[in-house]
Amino acid sequence: MKKQFFLLAVALGLSATSAHAKLNVIATLPDLGALAAEIGGDKVSVTTLARPTEDPHFVDAKPSFIVKLNRADALIEGGAELETGWLPPLLEGARNAKLAPGAPGRVRCNQGVQLLEVPTTLDRAKGDIHAAGNPHYLMDPLNAKIAAQTIADAFAQLDPKSAEVFQANAKKFAATLETKLAEWQKLLEPFKGRHVVAYHNSWPYFSQRFGVQVDLFLEPKPGIPPSPSHLAGVIAKMKEEKIRVIFVEPHLNRKIAETVARNSGAAVVEACQFPGGVKGTEGGYIQMMDYLVHTLAKALADK
Repeated sequence: MKKQFFLLAVALGLSATSAHAKLNVIATLPDLGALAAEIGGDKVSVTTLARPTEDPHFVDAKPSFIVKLNRADALIEGGAELETGWLPPLLEGARNAKLAPGAPGRVRCNQGVQLLEVPTTLDRAKGDIHAAGNPHYLMDPLNAKIAAQTIADAFAQLDPKSAEVFQANAKKFAATLETKLAEWQKLLEPFKGRHVVAYHNSWPYFSQRFGVQVDLFLEPKPGIPPSPSHLAGVIAKMKEEKIRVIFVEPHLNRKIAETVARNSGAAVVEACQFPGGVKGTEGGYIQMMDYLVHTLAKALADK
């Protein structure tokens, strides 16, 4: 009798633990991880694979990532081929049916997003281009709103009992984001049409949303290292058009950007696309965008 009582108690305990277990979520990139944490709250446990200062195209695919993916209930990925160089082998090694294409746990955040710069043909001579289009779509806050809702819907399907929490968190995030977007647009309004140089072509969505033109790059083609002749041409154009700001992300060569800045009279702005990539952006997506907009506005005003 005692043994039966003990087994019943254990069974009930396991059932209670299972009922309150958090969703084990893996995010490929820090911006996606931040959105997942925002939407999931205390109902999820989020692990992000890439570091915020790491090149998202070339993440160090550690063997430990396979173990993490094997144990995951959900995978949050960009879905626009940014992770295509390192994620597929990890998933193959993980052998987790929950993360298979089409499974509820495989969450592609580009659903509902209108991607820009979709190539008509694939030509490696044009550099590191993506068949689906430019994958840096979360630089438009309205795309972050879409992605957050995609995550909320996925979490609600995986954990129906917490669906109201996920949807409420998504609604709160969207409201905060819309308020901040109005503030950011007002801050950058005086600089519409101004040109900014970037190291890599990560900014078409940001440019489209805020009206700042980011269309001259230190890379001659995406993913191709700058040559002296190309940089000389960039410097000449910057002087001619009086372009005074250069965006450089943490994983890119800041020394090259500083050399161009010295020779053109420009300022280098530490730009990041991932929360935690630059000091003061660790608090999540909105804090990261807040930093980026305010830092850019100040740089443009000073120049």
